[in-house]
Order: sequence, then C-alpha cells, then structure tokens
Amino acid sequence: MKKSIGLSGIFCISAGAMISSGLFILPGLAFAKAGPSVFVSYFIAGLVALTTVLSLSELITAMPKAGGDYYYVSRTFGQLFGTVSGLLSWLALSLKSAFAVIGIAELIYLTFGINLTISAVILTIIFTAINLYGVQEAVKFQVALVVALILILIAFFGIGIENVQVQRYEEFFSHGLNAMFSTAGFVFVSFGGVLTTASIAGEIKNPSRNIPLGLIGSTIAVTLLYTVVTFVVVGTMPPDQLAASLAPIAIAGEISGGKILYYAIMIASLLAFITTANGGILTASRYPIALSEDGMMPESFQKTSKVKKTPFVAVIATGVLISLSVTLNLDSLIKAASTVILLSNIFAHLSVIVMRESRVSTYRPTYKSPFYPWLQIFGIIAFMLLIIDMGMEPILLSLLFTSAGVILYFVRRDSNHKNNSAIIHLVQRITNKELVSGNLQNELRTIVKDRDEIVHDEVDKVIKNSTYIELDKVIKVDELWQSVADKLSDELPEGESVEKLIEGMKTREQESSTVISDFVAIPHVIIEAKNYFKVILVKAKDGIDFCDDYNKVKAVFILIGSKDMRNLHLRTLAAIAKVVQEPDFEEDWLKANNHEELKDIFTLSKRTR
Repeated sequence: MKKSIGLSGIFCISAGAMISSGLFILPGLAFAKAGPSVFVSYFIAGLVALTTVLSLSELITAMPKAGGDYYYVSRTFGQLFGTVSGLLSWLALSLKSAFAVIGIAELIYLTFGINLTISAVILTIIFTAINLYGVQEAVKFQVALVVALILILIAFFGIGIENVQVQRYEEFFSHGLNAMFSTAGFVFVSFGGVLTTASIAGEIKNPSRNIPLGLIGSTIAVTLLYTVVTFVVVGTMPPDQLAASLAPIAIAGEISGGKILYYAIMIASLLAFITTANGGILTASRYPIALSEDGMMPESFQKTSKVKKTPFVAVIATGVLISLSVTLNLDSLIKAASTVILLSNIFAHLSVIVMRESRVSTYRPTYKSPFYPWLQIFGIIAFMLLIIDMGMEPILLSLLFTSAGVILYFVRRDSNHKNNSAIIHLVQRITNKELVSGNLQNELRTIVKDRDEIVHDEVDKVIKNSTYIELDKVIKVDELWQSVADKLSDELPEGESVEKLIEGMKTREQESSTVISDFVAIPHVIIEAKNYFKVILVKAKDGIDFCDDYNKVKAVFILIGSKDMRNLHLRTLAAIAKVVQEPDFEEDWLKANNHEELKDIFTLSKRTR
C-alpha cells in the first residue's frame, strides 16, 4: 500500500487511540480507589505504557509492515503464534472501536432519543465510508479531531488550575500506597490503544524517523495530559462528588468555567470517542491484510482501490465486524479485549529479547530500546500482574478467541509460505545445530532495503561478488597473503601468478601500513591486467598479526584491481572507510555467522550512494 502517513498522522492516530473513556469517564472511578493520588496512578500507567512503546518502536522500525504485532510476532515466534496474535488483535481492536461507537450513540440517545443500536450501526457505516474514501482523508480527519481535542483539554487545564484547592490533596495517601499502584493497573486500559498504531507501519513515510518520534511523542504527551487534567479535577471537585461521577471532567469544567467550558468538555468527549472509533477502523483493518499476505486469510483481503490504494475489502470486513459487535453485550467482551491487548504488550517485550538474542544479521532497527533487557523484563512482569488482576472471566474468553486462531492456522497452513522464526535462530545459537534456512534473513533484508530506499550501486555489486576467508586462529600477515593467493589461484587474470600477487601485497604493506585501526585493515594492490577488480573479505576471530602495534586485526578488506579500474577501486575504498566508522560495525562484524551476513553490513548500510 501507499506510504502516505507522516509524523503528524501517526502522532494523532496514536494519541486519538489513547484519549477516550479513560479520561472522560474513569477518573471518578479511579479516585474512589486511590484517593487524591489518582493523578500519580495515571502517570505510572503512562510510564508502564512507555516501556512497550520503546520496545514497539524498535520492532517496527526493523519491520515496518502492515499488521504490526501480527507481523513481528509471526517472524519472532512462528506462524502459529502470529496467526493467533493477528486474529485476536483484529477482534480486540474491533471491540474497542465498537465500545467507542456505543459511547457516541449513547450521547445521541440522551440528546435526541434515537435508538442506541440503530445509531451505532449508522455511525459504523459512516466511519467505514470515511476510511473507504481514502487513507489520507481518514488520517486528515483524525488529525483535525485530535488537535481540537487537545486544545480543549489544554484550555480546561489553563482555566481549571486557578480554581484548584490545595487542601483537597492533604490526605494524599488516604487509600494507601498500594491503592495508588493498583489503580495504575485499573487505568492502564486508557493507554492500550497506542500498541494498535503499529498495524499501519507499512503506510508511514520515513518510518525510521516518524515511527519512534510519533509513538514516543504521543505517549509522553498523552501521559502528561492525563496527569495534569486529573490533577485539576481532583483539586476542583468535592471528593464525594468526584468518587460518584461518571463525567468528572465535564463537571469540573462547569465548576471552573461555567456552562461554556462544560459544553466544550462534552464536545471534547464526543471528539475522543470519534477519534477512537475512526482510528480503530483504520488500524484494525490492517490485520486481515497481513494475515492474507501470509496465506492465513483469503487473498481478497489484499485488494486495494485503483486510485487511492485503499484496502477496501479489509475495511468493509472490519466495519461489518464492528456493526455486529455493537449489537452484543460488550461488558465481558471489552474485558477480554483488554486482556488480549495486555498479552500483546508482553509479546512486544518478548519479541525484542528473542530478536536481539537470535542475532539475525538483517534485524536492523533504526531505533533501539534503551535499558535492554531490564526494561523488557520489567514490562513483562508488570503486564502479567495486570492480566492476573483482570480476573478469570476475561482470561477464559481470551482463551476461547485463542482457540479460534489455532483452528484458523491449522485450516490455512498448507497454503502458507513458511518462514523461519527468530526463535529458531535462537535455538540454533544455543544448540549450534543447522536448523534454519535464510528465509527470515532474506525477508528482513528486503524490508530494510525498502525502508531505507536503498538502490544498490557498483560498489554494492562488488561486495556481493566478493570472496570470503574465515580464519579460526591467530596468523602472521605473511600467512594471510599466502591464504589470499591460494584462494584466488584459479581466477587470477592472464599474466598473473600466485607468487607475483604475494610479492605485490608484501611490497604494498612495506611501503606503508594498511591498518587503519586496531580492528580494521584495508590492503589494496594494483596488478598488471585489464578490467579486473576483486574484493576479499577476511574475518579473523582471534586476529591477524600485522606488526607489534597491530597484532589482533579482525576485519581485513583486500582490494585487488587493474589500473583501468582505478575509479571503482577508489570508490570502494571510500565506501569501506565509511562503513567501518559506523558505531555498530565491530559488533556486527564479530557476530556475523557467514559471508552473506558480512555482505549485509555493507549492502544494507546507510552510506551515500
């Protein structure tokens, strides 16, 4: 599909997915649990959500594809886990969207008396139509709504802060410290929507920059917004009234700014439900597309409109699913959907750990999660505790949904192109067995080329055709020249011999050392031939002894070329010099398992071509 979503788009889709009932309904219920410290509970919940966003940003900068968590779970743990994850995420997002639609329908019922179910179905059709009209149009609609929503909330804070009564915070821990932390779990559902934004990763322009900026920026902004707005609400409303209120911000707005601010907050709550519903259809519809691309659902889900490349079959199917959902009793289903979202957070953290530890060479995220692996371990434990706190009913419903995903996998797996998962690479690393092929590496290689818009030049072609030598013991530099000459003996041009080549390499090294660091050397010689140029990549695990000062050189690039190939010779030298200066070069070189992985270091680099 077309890459049409920019930074503002992903920021507003993510923010819109987070700002809804969690802000306009939950603060009163949360206050009843935590007391005046409730705004700290929201801040803690935002920090927990941020752990997932940091892991998520790493995963989807490495794999910016439609389907978000389905894609990286299937490539990390295998197609069975991916199919279950993708189907559950599609259902969970659709149910969340249905909940938002019912929220809007409830407002319509209170105002005009129109039947709730009829309004909900009509609203679903409208949102589906907006998404069918075009992705850019749906995103522009989302941006406008979110900007208006945030401006109203900022106005609420600016007016409300002047009416805050400090004495309302005097019994700050009146419900206990544990209550503050447990309430953070209760309100975490407010931030659950951020994970869903990953499903549109394949449609984001400049994903290396826009994905981490958009996701991290929106999570921080919404966390601060939740915290300061809730702070004002606690300081403005009488405690008894706040604990019993299902519209606390609207009432606090009326106390601070009269009817004008009250109605502004009511409009903001309507906008919040609309952004959740619209963004829900936009993001949920990408899951069946990704499942279809892997053969787990019919191929028709991949169909897009000719002009605007809108995935109309997937959008319509999602709209139908939401329309059916609004006719059901959603209470238990929403809890089950929340459990699925919590599981998705756990899989995001686990996926980062498995991907890194599997050492798949073409797993090349442009953003790396900090504090690895402690941040991921903390996130996994936190979300497991939140799931336990949900109770047995939603867990059992989630297991029911899971069984549907398992059935789908076994029904469709014969038509699915199998890819090696990163977990198999991890097993290979631990057991040292030849268990995997290069399918996953090839797929990730293609993704990186597409993500970074790499167009290979002549130097890349030279590297692709290079010769490889791997040394498993320390050797002297003269032994290296002999190994290189022996390796090239059958492909030397006419007029060249092994002895002549060895002498040329020795002479060049005696003239001036070609070692450029403790780790790298770039010997290069000119031979008497025509139209000949060759690069030899030498990986020396224990090092090569060039001289007393440089006796453990581990990466050697030997360039052998004729005079008429001088320009290519110089360009290749410059390219190698650029690549070896990259921060992760030495680590990537040492963990490469074979010639292909060494070549990837160059052919997937961001050097100027």
